Amino acid sequence: MAERVIRGRIDRGGILVSGDAPLLRLQQRAGGGEGRPLALPNLARLVALAQRLQREISRPLIAADDHSDIHALVRILPDAEGATLEISDWRTRPVMQSQIPPVTEVAAVSPRAWMWESDVQLRLIALTAGAEADAVPAEWEGRSLSELFELQPDADGHFAVLRALARQARFAGQLVRTDDGKGGRMAMTLAAEPLFDATGGFTGFRGTVLPDDAPPPAPAPAALTDPAFGSLPLSDPAFGRRIDGALRGPLARIIATAETISGQFDGPIRADYARYAGDIAHAGRHLLGLVDDLADLQNIERPGFKAARDEIDLGDLARRAVGLLGMKAEEKGIRIDAPPLDDKMPATGEFRRVLQVLLNLLGNAIRYSPEDSMIWIRLDRDGDRATVTVADQGQGIDAAQQAVVFEKFERLGRTDSGGSGLGLYIARRLARAMDGDLTVDSAPGQGARFTLSLPARDA
Repeated sequence: MAERVIRGRIDRGGILVSGDAPLLRLQQRAGGGEGRPLALPNLARLVALAQRLQREISRPLIAADDHSDIHALVRILPDAEGATLEISDWRTRPVMQSQIPPVTEVAAVSPRAWMWESDVQLRLIALTAGAEADAVPAEWEGRSLSELFELQPDADGHFAVLRALARQARFAGQLVRTDDGKGGRMAMTLAAEPLFDATGGFTGFRGTVLPDDAPPPAPAPAALTDPAFGSLPLSDPAFGRRIDGALRGPLARIIATAETISGQFDGPIRADYARYAGDIAHAGRHLLGLVDDLADLQNIERPGFKAARDEIDLGDLARRAVGLLGMKAEEKGIRIDAPPLDDKMPATGEFRRVLQVLLNLLGNAIRYSPEDSMIWIRLDRDGDRATVTVADQGQGIDAAQQAVVFEKFERLGRTDSGGSGLGLYIARRLARAMDGDLTVDSAPGQGARFTLSLPARDA
């Protein structure tokens, strides 16, 4: 039976002009009614954000009344006259049985906390202050965490929020600094849990920001000048930690500052200066990606490296990769033909490593495809092997390049700043660590087909 979709209509002033019965009942229990402003704060903020951006937004919705908690998935479609709501996966849970997430517990016992929610790009879509917290700056909504907070690395040089974003996992203890509104800097701590939609797709984070009364840790002064730095072998774990500590913090600050200038958040500037700042941010992200690749390289080349053997579905992972990079493809007018929801391909491999490989393949396909072209993702099974193929309509790869494309620092003969030249090398090493392989089939002018194969398993 088809899933029921609950619909509603909001005008440009935030008035609920019509709605199906469940939505109207929830509106009435929240103190509103038909023809009155939307009385559900979380939903009202999402509608306002969708109207401001003039872009479709899909997010989890959690609401409550005296009797139950309501969990659903809301889709907001803005237009010139307001917005249409489509609410699906509507589930009602008795209050006594609901489980409050740990970050909500922190907020409940810490009235000085701010509560926040972000999308997958870490842009804030909701931010509220606790009973004893300072007021939330109104202009923060819609801006990214990197614009608002200066992320601080931990003792090993890692950023908890960036690791959690890559793994779509819970994080805590991310130290940040931000302006205190008085010309100084204020130390705070972020914690959050991941959010997923009804299909299991990652949609962002929900968490807290707590003021940190302790002074922020001082940076390690000797990381760049240590005479032993250059003598450490790549296989030494200390090499990776020092690379992280020496580069991640400065690069994160460069990117955040350049994006602030490029976005003209502190006031208008000359258009060419804004472009220069955008170029700086792009270069900073490229270098940060190189640091990530070097950390991965150090990990996979460590003696005894092994990947986990999870039960995975290549169809699900392919759709997750499309969800994460779909916006990047849209910017170039590229269409991605992804496996439909009922297309499954059971396999064995490490979940996050397979997703990493697919993100690399899809990212390369987007980068090297012409505008207004097509990318196909296909699943297949060949005996005891499950495969997923990413095919594009790019310029293709000749036989000589195919022989070296999986080597370190080989970038398909290109000179742009789009990659480090380590991605395909790492991807193949990961595939083989999972008892699989990564191959390429291409010809000049005919695009490229990269195929990841893994041990198949019965559904």
